[in-house]
Amino acid sequence: MPVRIGANPIGWSNDDLQDIGGETSLETCLKEAQDVGFQGMELGHKFPRDPARLLDALKPYGMAVIGNWYSCELLRRSADEEIAALQAHLHLMKAAGAKVFIIAETSNAIHGQREKPLSRTPRLSNGEWKSFGQAMTKVAEAVRAAGLQLSYHHHMGTVVQTRDDISRFMESTGDGVHLLLDTGHATWGGSDPAELARTYRARISHVHCKDVRADKMAQAKREDWSFLDAILGKGEELGVYTVPGDGMINYNAVFAELKGYDGWVVLEAEQDPKKAPALPYAQKGMAHLKAALAQAGLL
Repeated sequence: MPVRIGANPIGWSNDDLQDIGGETSLETCLKEAQDVGFQGMELGHKFPRDPARLLDALKPYGMAVIGNWYSCELLRRSADEEIAALQAHLHLMKAAGAKVFIIAETSNAIHGQREKPLSRTPRLSNGEWKSFGQAMTKVAEAVRAAGLQLSYHHHMGTVVQTRDDISRFMESTGDGVHLLLDTGHATWGGSDPAELARTYRARISHVHCKDVRADKMAQAKREDWSFLDAILGKGEELGVYTVPGDGMINYNAVFAELKGYDGWVVLEAEQDPKKAPALPYAQKGMAHLKAALAQAGLL
């Protein structure tokens, strides 16, 4: 089955700062996504959390449910406690037809705290990596037993941010733990997304595609901005992230390393829609993704 292209609603409405795009209705988001040609959506805070109501909301637009971020706290609670805590989310994903369970450790994350610069991103010790990996593996086994594939989201401002973090995480976890390849977070975190795709191809089950403005990334690093300041941009300026084809990432190289991939490719662009209107940016990103995927033989 060829790759399907979906979208995350974060280009229309931000989840960490809900006043950003707060005036945009769910219906506007879905109609514009349909017009661009997306086949599915990840969820955001404006989506119904009841499975029947959720599917009813998406049906008029021909959208499948791709998945939804789940915040875990395995640095604070046991694997068994986490497995119990995630059951409602797991039930929603299963009932809505999602195939992946997107998860990230957020117990000490700072990406949602606008006052904290990224230099204060938490780090793990050797012992913490081992116990964290063991717990995540146990959670992944429970998720797989329920019929979904756990896909871990490396993310700026969290314990899995840098290339070294990703290496430690993948070494500390079993094969049942897959990686969500996020091209934007990889690049900003100091990784080459094409190299990540090549190295972890067998354990990549979900892909997020956003691009990076090189000059803004350099400024954010130099001036030690918080994650939210960096993605939203200060003043009238645009932020670090944009859609594929509008930044520095070589998507032809990334997709060339994903031969045989048959999951979702999800377009993202964490921007302020007042500065970067969602529809034209989504159109630009979709065109770039389709061209790059076609060149790689994935469409």
